[in-house]
Order: sequence, then C-alpha cells, then structure tokens
Amino acid sequence: MVNLELQGDSLNLIKTKSILSAFLARVKLMKQNIGWGEFSQFPNLSQTSCQEDDVSTYIQHLNAFYSDFEFRFEDILTMVIPPWIINPYGDIEETNVIIQEKLTELSTNEELKVQFKNRYQQFWLQNNIPVTYPVLWNIARKFLISFPSSYLVEKAGSALLPIS
Repeated sequence: MVNLELQGDSLNLIKTKSILSAFLARVKLMKQNIGWGEFSQFPNLSQTSCQEDDVSTYIQHLNAFYSDFEFRFEDILTMVIPPWIINPYGDIEETNVIIQEKLTELSTNEELKVQFKNRYQQFWLQNNIPVTYPVLWNIARKFLISFPSSYLVEKAGSALLPIS
C-alpha cells in the first residue's frame, strides 16, 4: 500500500512525510495490538493459537522493522515543514521578520485567497507566485518540486523503451 501511495505525478516531500508517518503509526499500532493479543490486523495469525514466545518474536520483528524504516527515512521523517506552506492563510507563527512580512502581504491578497481553497500544491505552483513572493517561493519550492521517489524517472524511462 505504501509503495503505491509513493507513486504518482503530484507527489511532493510534504505528502511523502505524511504517508511515511502514517505507515509508522500503523506499525506502532500493530505492535501494540499484538502485545495485547489482538490479531485482527493479521487475518492469518488470528486464525491460529499463538504462544507467548511467538507473540514476543512478532513484537521483536515489528520493532526491528520499525527501527529500520525510521532509520532509512530519517531525513524525511524529521523534516520540519513550515505550517504556512500548507495553509498560507492560517495564523502566522514565524520568527523570521521578512517571512512574517511577506506572509502578511500574501494573506491580504484577496485574489490569491480565492485560488487557494485548501490546495496548497496548486496554489504555490501558480506562475505568479515565484515572481510576486520570491522569498516565500524559495522556501516552499524545496518541499514541492523535489522528487521524493524515483517514480517519475522510472516512468519516463519506461516511456522511452519502445523508442529504442
């Protein structure tokens, strides 16, 4: 499931962090449930009788999996995303005075407010944003236009195979 979620043309670092964080939260929940003897998240396991040693082994495996996953994606999971990128019209809690000033200016732009409608990626990728708000754009673009997975590269490569 996570593999499919990490594919697509509109994937960005913000969505990637959300997907990975949600997956780790589900693994943590699975680990907790197995510890309590609740196996409904594992249909095959729920049909068998488990010994205490088996449950302990499953928890150890989930702990190792969780730690490995957390280590592999540490850079994305620890990334701090400024809240104003997702909602530029929310409360401005920014310590940088220049960014604060630009966010105040942006938040009073009624034309852009109509275009926002809770779609942060389309909002920031408008042609006029980099020109009108270059300071904000230079921060937001790092989260929105980087390639968090190899999906787009693989897709382009697959499209070129019939040509060769």
